[in-house]
Amino acid sequence: MDTLSDNALMLKVKDGDVEKMGLLFERYHKPLYGFFFHMTRQKETSDDLVQNVFFRMLKYRKNFAGTGQFKTWMYHLARNVLKDQLKKNSRTPVHSDVLNLEEKMESPLLTNTLLEKKQELKTLEMAMSHLSEENRELLILFRFQELSQREIGRILEISEGAVKVRVHRALNQLKTCYLKIAN
Repeated sequence: MDTLSDNALMLKVKDGDVEKMGLLFERYHKPLYGFFFHMTRQKETSDDLVQNVFFRMLKYRKNFAGTGQFKTWMYHLARNVLKDQLKKNSRTPVHSDVLNLEEKMESPLLTNTLLEKKQELKTLEMAMSHLSEENRELLILFRFQELSQREIGRILEISEGAVKVRVHRALNQLKTCYLKIAN
């Protein structure tokens, strides 16, 4: 059963075999967590949002047509869950659990190269936080979640060409922000 496609599994869930949702959870909870963590920088919130996406998949399983890719449908739900969370919390300040953990774990054994990489990551994180929510989401889907421009277009309900242009603009904006922060 593990060899069933995502669409086939979701169609089984749609038809009432909700136990198949467990296989989809195994396949996608980590990528969804990564998406939410990159957007919110909050560990507990990201965990909650992943659970909310799978809850919505069950709740709206009858709406899954199976004609497109499951992953596209899932990220569409994920975006809606994230928007609802942001509205509910009126955009609470973003903090980074990762940076706090790294600072606690710092030791004198770190080499200059590791320190430089750590600084570059902090600078990149700061630059990402200066992007608009839309651009940050776009780059996370494209670079971190490794979705194709076609998949992102379906999720955002825009053309593939528009995705290409927006990614290019977002990368340029990120580069500008990064260079300002780095200097």
